[in-house]
Amino acid sequence: MQHDSNIAGKDEGQAPLTRVVDIDTSAAPPAEQFDLYRSWNANLGDVTLLREKFNSFNAHQQVWQLGSLALMSLDYRGTGYRRRWTNKKDPVFDHWILSVPLTVSDNGGPSIPGQLHWHCLAAPYEAEGEDDGALALLLPRDFAFSQPFDLAIRPEMAALIVDYLQLLHRSLPNRMERDAEHIAVATTTLLAACLAPSRDHLVEAEGPINGVIMARAKKLIAAQLAKRDLSPEKLCRDLNISRSRLYRIFEPSGGISNYIRRQRLLRTRDILSDDKDRRSISLIAEEWGFMDPSTYSRTFRREFGMTPKEARETGWLRTNEAPRLSAAHFAAGPPWSSLLASGDIANRS
Repeated sequence: MQHDSNIAGKDEGQAPLTRVVDIDTSAAPPAEQFDLYRSWNANLGDVTLLREKFNSFNAHQQVWQLGSLALMSLDYRGTGYRRRWTNKKDPVFDHWILSVPLTVSDNGGPSIPGQLHWHCLAAPYEAEGEDDGALALLLPRDFAFSQPFDLAIRPEMAALIVDYLQLLHRSLPNRMERDAEHIAVATTTLLAACLAPSRDHLVEAEGPINGVIMARAKKLIAAQLAKRDLSPEKLCRDLNISRSRLYRIFEPSGGISNYIRRQRLLRTRDILSDDKDRRSISLIAEEWGFMDPSTYSRTFRREFGMTPKEARETGWLRTNEAPRLSAAHFAAGPPWSSLLASGDIANRS
């Protein structure tokens, strides 16, 4: 079991945003791993197995502190357990939790999110699941838009929150400490727009909402990249947004048409660097929507600094390794539930 926290945070927020908690069950004997996992959140609630215990329980929990909020990720894929979570009857904490169960897809792709759950640790709550993990956002009890215990969230707004939490989780490894408060503000404005919709709230949340829309658009583009009918108009219909909004969202990327064209160029570049694919360059270009070989060659050279033929002959050197932090950036830290008691996750407004 390992605890990670940043010790290089004195540099005016220039240090990478790190986890205040990073723990797993791998160091415990297999027969004791579930009990260790259960102990992590003993101050919040109780986890009960609804099947006979297996030989091991591999779980990994991480927490990021984001101003007055905290984002928790939990991964226990492959355990095969059905579990029941029950809030404690006499809770030590009264925070709100927005949680999303995650299931690993059969083809090994991105995790599939389930239904958004919203509850307060101070209220009776019980839920069952057989998922592979979860994302959870903790909010102070006096969070401005979280007063009713039975708060209803419209389905389209719940979907927006789910997509935002996944996008936020994926972005955190690339953020700096100085970004934490900005992320908290963006998250709060998005939740306000989803939980208490109003014109003012939607205007204030335009940035994070546009981020979700862009992520959805990029996912659609990736899935339909080879289709001839992929166009800004089709994306607007699929996303149910106006043409002007789509263009505005992709303006920093040089425009939506430019983004689609570049993604297709990148796809042809990867195919050309594959020694096993010896199809003609013109056939590969046509497959990805470039019908004129001369125009394709000029566009490819303008984008990558070499012709498609040169890319095939010399190969394309590229690295897919993500940035990594050295061990010197980390030191021991407390379990995440203790942060609530110590006030490190404060009820700040």
